[in-house]
Amino acid sequence: NLKLKGLLAAISSAPLLVPSLLPALALVYLFGAKGLITPLFGGKTIYGAPGVFVADLVATFPHALVLLRTALSAADGRLYEQAEILGAGPWRTFWRVTLPGARHGLVAAAVVVFALVIADVGAPKVVGGDFDVLALEIYKQVLGQQNFPLGAVASLLLLAPSLVAVVVERLAARRQAALVSSKAQPFRPKPDLGRDLALGAGALAIAGAIIGVIAVCQLAALVRLWPYDLSLSLVHYDFDRFDGGGWSAIVNSVELGLVTAAIGAVLTFTGAYLSERTPAFAPLRLALSGLALIPAGVPGLALGLAYALAFNDPANPLHGIYGGFGILVAVTVIHFYAVPHLASVSALKALDREFEAAGAALGKSRFLVLTRVLTPLSAPALVEIAAYLFVNAMTTVSAVVFLYPPDVKLAAVAVLNMDDAGDIAPAAAMGMMIFYVNLIARLVSVMVGGRWRRRL
Repeated sequence: NLKLKGLLAAISSAPLLVPSLLPALALVYLFGAKGLITPLFGGKTIYGAPGVFVADLVATFPHALVLLRTALSAADGRLYEQAEILGAGPWRTFWRVTLPGARHGLVAAAVVVFALVIADVGAPKVVGGDFDVLALEIYKQVLGQQNFPLGAVASLLLLAPSLVAVVVERLAARRQAALVSSKAQPFRPKPDLGRDLALGAGALAIAGAIIGVIAVCQLAALVRLWPYDLSLSLVHYDFDRFDGGGWSAIVNSVELGLVTAAIGAVLTFTGAYLSERTPAFAPLRLALSGLALIPAGVPGLALGLAYALAFNDPANPLHGIYGGFGILVAVTVIHFYAVPHLASVSALKALDREFEAAGAALGKSRFLVLTRVLTPLSAPALVEIAAYLFVNAMTTVSAVVFLYPPDVKLAAVAVLNMDDAGDIAPAAAMGMMIFYVNLIARLVSVMVGGRWRRRL
């Protein structure tokens, strides 16, 4: 019974709009050698394993939150009523009803966070200190020493636990299916002043911490020299003075996001249609669905390195896209393919299959039914898919860090390069520009999606 749930959820999703390096940069300004809060901890900095943990916690929190909110919102109110009738107290109900009902959401959240953290380069690089991780070692071997074979071996080691985690999630999904009932009723919690105040304070504290991370980065980007000269200045937004690609990096990232959103939305929706609505051979459709989910278990570093090794070979018929804009679009679409595919499948499952039968009776082709009926009805979902792809194309580092050509610098990679060069404040400024571009994209998607829903 918390107030302002929508606002709290929106604030908690803010880390989705920034590269994973930005929370780590905020920790440098808060708990680094000259950090704002460092003196309160006796001068002890956060570099090392604690810094990586906190930075990745902030970066992955919204991913887990979305999955857990979805799992808990599906709770069956009848089970809670029966537990109360049988005399079960709140804790017993929590352990026997709530947790089993949210089992798949918990496992899925853990798997997603695990996959994101194990492939993250930003946090270990910025605040890791002497705490080395496998993803950072791949980055050093490939970009630092041009040791592609060793990088490939390390990528396989990185890939193995991610695939195991995906298998565990699939097994949990099968067990969860038996708990879903078509007669389920939504659960509405009864007011409890003590509980609501305590959990409300916790939710506000989390939202405040996330706002603090974003605010610190914005402040660092606006002051002239942290922490010695705190006068406001836009000098750090003069990106052309720093190693990172200048303002063209922002333009290139926006172009990558727009092209990825357009192509990715069409491909994922078409793939979902082929796997769900066509009368093709059933094993073929099942194989197509399985292939669409594989990218969910492939870390971005492993995928990017695989593309570099595959398309750099002149014998590859698609060798021509290597070193250009095309390979960046291709790897970004594939890297984030699984979630849009599942969203497209959900949108198509909500539409009656009688549309195709009616089209056939009127002598209309399946292509015409797809373009004139199913696609317009699925427009709100397609807008969400496009927005998802745009935001991730703007923030991704791991998938493109081995592939971007010298003349196509990207904003998220520019943040990494600026930090490499010691330009931390300009890196924070570039990260905030990514945040504002993604925020505008999300607002536009909400407005366009809402307009389509009202038309439907």
